[in-house]
Amino acid sequence: MLTLGSLSMHHPDLGLKFVWPVNSTTHHEDRVGGLIILSFDEFLQNGIPGRLEKGALVLLTGVMLFRIRGRIAVAIEELLRQLSINGCVGLIITVTSTTTQPFSQALRDMSERLALPLLVSTAPTDRWADVHTSIQQARLASAERRAAQLGSLMQQLPAQLADAKAMQRIASWLAGALDAQVLVSEPDRVLAASPSTAAEQLAQAIIRQSVEGGVAESFTAPHTQLISLAPASGADTVLAVARHTPFDESELRLLRHAAKLLGLIDQARLEYRVVADAHRIRTVAVELLLDGEVDKARRVMESMMPGLFDTDTARFFVAKTQPVHQETAVRLCEAATVGRTLVIADPRQRDRVLIVQPVRPDEPDDTVPAELVRLVTADGPVSALGGSGVYSITLLADALNEACIAQQFALHQPDSVALSAQHTELISLLCQHDAQRWARQLLSPLMTPDVQWEQMRETLPVALAHPYTVAARRLHVHRNTVTRRVARAAELLGMDFALVGDRIAVGLALELVTHRESPETSRRSVRVPTLQELLAVPQIQAWAETLLSTVHGDRRDLLGTAKAWLSCNAHLEPTARALGLSEVTVRTHIRALEVHMSRDLSSLNGMRDLQFALHIVTGEPRVLDSCQELCAAA
Repeated sequence: MLTLGSLSMHHPDLGLKFVWPVNSTTHHEDRVGGLIILSFDEFLQNGIPGRLEKGALVLLTGVMLFRIRGRIAVAIEELLRQLSINGCVGLIITVTSTTTQPFSQALRDMSERLALPLLVSTAPTDRWADVHTSIQQARLASAERRAAQLGSLMQQLPAQLADAKAMQRIASWLAGALDAQVLVSEPDRVLAASPSTAAEQLAQAIIRQSVEGGVAESFTAPHTQLISLAPASGADTVLAVARHTPFDESELRLLRHAAKLLGLIDQARLEYRVVADAHRIRTVAVELLLDGEVDKARRVMESMMPGLFDTDTARFFVAKTQPVHQETAVRLCEAATVGRTLVIADPRQRDRVLIVQPVRPDEPDDTVPAELVRLVTADGPVSALGGSGVYSITLLADALNEACIAQQFALHQPDSVALSAQHTELISLLCQHDAQRWARQLLSPLMTPDVQWEQMRETLPVALAHPYTVAARRLHVHRNTVTRRVARAAELLGMDFALVGDRIAVGLALELVTHRESPETSRRSVRVPTLQELLAVPQIQAWAETLLSTVHGDRRDLLGTAKAWLSCNAHLEPTARALGLSEVTVRTHIRALEVHMSRDLSSLNGMRDLQFALHIVTGEPRVLDSCQELCAAA
């Protein structure tokens, strides 16, 4: 850009020179933004023109006096004041070659106070008119170039502000547009740099700013600009740009525009990180709840949603959606139940959203299920909803299992909603009177005073569903204690808990006895049914067909794998050997079954539902009360 120093250097025929101040070097770099030519006669007659642009250089022509005095000096004093107010860069008067110092001492003093240089020129007005035209053309070319740069900068703006590569693309573009080194950084890491050596070159400037406490935008080194991307929020992200030549005003504006775009991208990055961290925290909390680690889950959620789980009971909801709409469905469920639930995207299935609602008996809240049902009926991403009953918060894994079953049934309902455990959860579908009598007869060897039934009832459900080490940790006892109690129970029942079928039968019986009402004493003389007879009812048949309904559409023989896997007591290696498949293939088939059935097949309840559904639909594997009964049947 043209400066006062370059004007005289590039146009020596103008005869332009500084006459005040004596040391004019401080004004050589003043940028000339335009030229205003005033006739001396018109100036005296009409006064100061109404528009004096910032950065303009004013040329007063026709002053032929040897020394400016009197009325003329007063008029020029007023002109100097106005030039200073408007931010002009200097005043030139045309003189003859013999004039040495036309300005009076008063004008020179005023020039000193206003920091406005006084210059003279011996060139005719026509020559200055040519300079004016060239300045205007240069300004037009500069404006067109900056407009093109701004257009190109806007093209760098990504479709999504959280685009991980957007910041580097803008930094690389800015480096090319300004022929500079560009760095975007936080105190502890570089976010974008162009060229790759920019971080090393600009580190000193950034360190100096942090040590000296510089302002958000300042020259901390020659031809270096530092701009905070979010000074209002106190963010530490900084744009640093350096080059060998100074930046003109238009380039500084371009830098500020680029900083705004980079600031928006940085803000989106930080907000996305906060959202991602919150999602991870919520997911960890749900996983801890499902593992029975309630105290840990409460501590994890304390900073995010304090007091949410200060309750002993809760219920689960499972919302069905399309995988591509999972995040949208999560946001909708969160907005509908804000502050009252814990909502996460199911990490195992991308077509489900999990919602945990703490339930306080003294403050019943029916608005949560109502709001979730409204999302199903609305034209949105939530297509079906299943819910569980109210469970102890330590048994949320069972609540999730029930909600998953309900969600599968909801797909076959007119309103796509199933919020009741009735007609959706296996135990609720059993004839409760017959099921109770079966369970109590099966467990009768344990339900005697000398066997310590209360200990058995507490230990066996956990020990049958988890490895003994995990069970011991949950029960707060030693692993050897768990092993001893389980071995004693197996001996009394005449069962082998290494067999999946025996574990399933006893697990079901314990759940019935622990969580359901005891049968009427007046009917205890009636014959006790077998487990196979309990399952041979129409509602259980419908349950099994629904549970396996989507498996039949899979081209792989998932049911064949499931039968072999259960027959091998859920061990992969013997299953793979029996089927002539690899262990990886067997594992893939089991995971596919989990998706189709919405079950965790590593859990006892998941294996139970798979075994019962296979038995009902295909007749295999056989379901009997114990391994002894199976041997007798064989």
